Amino acid sequence: MTTLVTDRETISPTQTGSTVELRGLRRTFGATTALDGLDLTVRPGELLALLGPSGCGKTTALRTVVGFERPDAGEVVVDGEDITSVPAHRRDVGMVFQSYSLFPHLNALDNVAFGLRMSGTGKAARQARAAELLELVGLPEHAARFPRQLSGGQQQRIALARALALQPRVLLLDEPLSALDAQVRLTLREEIRRLQQQVGITTLMVTHDQEEALSMADRVAVMRGGRLEQCAPPAELYERPATAFVAEFVGVMSRIPARAGSDGRTVNVCGRTLAVHGRLPGAEVAGGAGDVDVLVRPEAVEVTADGSGTSRIMSAAFLGSTTRLTVRLADGAEVTADVPTHSTATLPVGAAVTLTLPDRPVLVDRRQGKGGGDVT
Repeated sequence: MTTLVTDRETISPTQTGSTVELRGLRRTFGATTALDGLDLTVRPGELLALLGPSGCGKTTALRTVVGFERPDAGEVVVDGEDITSVPAHRRDVGMVFQSYSLFPHLNALDNVAFGLRMSGTGKAARQARAAELLELVGLPEHAARFPRQLSGGQQQRIALARALALQPRVLLLDEPLSALDAQVRLTLREEIRRLQQQVGITTLMVTHDQEEALSMADRVAVMRGGRLEQCAPPAELYERPATAFVAEFVGVMSRIPARAGSDGRTVNVCGRTLAVHGRLPGAEVAGGAGDVDVLVRPEAVEVTADGSGTSRIMSAAFLGSTTRLTVRLADGAEVTADVPTHSTATLPVGAAVTLTLPDRPVLVDRRQGKGGGDVT
């Protein structure tokens, strides 16, 4: 289940965050367009997650910020300074890789201190700084251990400490938790968020995991085809998606066939007339009624046992306090609904039911099979 964290713990930062601006970034690889005029601003001290399917351009955007890729057009600007042509090692950007990339022949302390050694920091000063960072990530007793002696979660903490050692203006996280098992991911994402807030560093994170993005980030930027679909706080992204793509990519979403009203502001669905969030999409409904899909979250669907109902429960999945039902409508469409588990005694698989949607604006898209499209 998706969990939204809306009340962030307030921690006094130890440094002032920088502003990162991506202005009109374009990057192609042969016939493939990885970035297509990407515009995005990361605010000082915030953690912004780039979220999207494989191939959407999020990793290319991250590599462009760190300097591993040069854009064909556009600029990377940090605190008003155009760093597009600045070499990666001079950008004052820290990066944590998916694969940790620790030096196997160095112990944890020396791994953290490596960047300080390369910058010419004296031995005593760099060891003191490294010890301080090991304390920050909760691993002071592991200073003498080598990577092979550390778990995956511990290695990632060491990699994070190493990235912070030089006090960079910007921290980049490239799928930082994808190589870890589920329980470690859950713990470490809370740790990374706490540390990021404590340090106060502007952070750009790439992930394909929606739950990870929604639970960790101040804002989430959803990408598709090298472009930005929507950038918003987690709750807004989930509750008020700007496009059908965002709605269906972030969380679970069902499509229910509906009939658009000729007024352009309402739809008739499941026997009710509901207001529309935004405008009705598509030329096929312009100037009159037409077929559309209403997009709804599982928790917004009410399921009632009804012996004369035309819908039927096809399956049920126990999720703890809630049970996820798959309901087939009379026209064959399937709808996902989350209901309190204690109510499922009257909602067995095969039961005839009636669906009710809440009396609030709904998201509407072109009828699936007519080319799809975005909510306008």
